[in-house]
Amino acid sequence: MERHIERVLNRVALISVSIATLILLYLLLQTPETCIPRNAPRKPHFRFPKSSCDFYSRDYLPLHKKNTRLWSSKFWITRVSSYTHFFTQLYQMGVLKNHSKVLCVSAGAGHEVMALTKLGVEDVTGVELIESLPFVSRADPHNLPFFDEAFDVAFTAHLEDALYPLQYAREMERTVRKGGVLVVVVEERSKEEVKEI
Repeated sequence: MERHIERVLNRVALISVSIATLILLYLLLQTPETCIPRNAPRKPHFRFPKSSCDFYSRDYLPLHKKNTRLWSSKFWITRVSSYTHFFTQLYQMGVLKNHSKVLCVSAGAGHEVMALTKLGVEDVTGVELIESLPFVSRADPHNLPFFDEAFDVAFTAHLEDALYPLQYAREMERTVRKGGVLVVVVEERSKEEVKEI
């Protein structure tokens, strides 16, 4: 009697394994259907769908259109205006001239570079960890890729955000010629904090 039960159980197991194998093969060979039309353009115009029926176009803006949109924003105009006012004061003090070679360190999206360019400074270089063309190139502020004494003026408004402030300041100082000027802008601070900076 036990042999009879063992044979039945073996047959059931064999049939179960066979069915599971066939189902697995069917699933592996089956091409999934999606809601994305076959004639739809490929990325980067469309983002990867989260599900098979999640389909909509993503706006892809060329660099010049993206910059036009950015430069016309109220935030951008306000920041550039603020920097323009600040740099005008430096012009009046004789620190800046049209022929000055200026380095803007940690220039972000390039507000200060645009302000200097609009004021008539002919040679402005902006650097940041992430480039933001056409104003800002990619470079590490802690290891600037410039020769010693390459600039007349070095400017930053982000020294307090630096990972290694002393190295950051050393690099700015290294790239400015003797008799040149380092300009560091910080938020309003107490006397102790200013001394520390």
